[in-house]
Amino acid sequence: MKRIKLSVLGLSYSQTQSGAYALILADEGSNQRIPIIIGSAEAQAIAIELESLKPPRPLTHDLFVDFSTAFGINLIEVNISKLEEGVFYSDLIFDNGYNKIRIDSRTSDAIALALKFKCPIYTSPEILAKTGIILNFDKDAEEKQTESAAKTEKQAVPTSSTSVVNSYAEYTLEELEDMIHKFIENEEYEKASLIRDEINKRKMQ
Repeated sequence: MKRIKLSVLGLSYSQTQSGAYALILADEGSNQRIPIIIGSAEAQAIAIELESLKPPRPLTHDLFVDFSTAFGINLIEVNISKLEEGVFYSDLIFDNGYNKIRIDSRTSDAIALALKFKCPIYTSPEILAKTGIILNFDKDAEEKQTESAAKTEKQAVPTSSTSVVNSYAEYTLEELEDMIHKFIENEEYEKASLIRDEINKRKMQ
């Protein structure tokens, strides 16, 4: 089965959920991005690893790594295997020297551990197709983004994911396509993902 290899592009504050963060994963073989909302503890663990920082005492994910290493267990890959009702599910694939063991995990924890074990992250083409945001570097698309800037600037920042989706319901499909390019250009991937969901919903009707 074909798999898509992902890398961690970065973190940003969630604009729709207080105290949460948007984790941005990148398809290494294309210009697609997957935004995932995660909690502050997991965001902290990921940020520490991305910045190559060393906490004075082991944090929870560090303790897990130390425990596994002490008993000769290695995390060899992370697989984002399922998406149900907007929630990502992941598997941790461990090798103890004799067997490969698969363990269910929250995706935020799985990514934090993947960075600490320095192992690859994979997903399926189906999940990427459902959740991926395509970065469009086409010149005409950039001109459309500029033209639609005034329209997108007038939007207030909603306080929940539901209100975001509802606020986009009044726009035409063409306007939504222009808006998603604008948000991607500004690296507002979470908003872009919500517009993508609205577009997909309309196309399925």
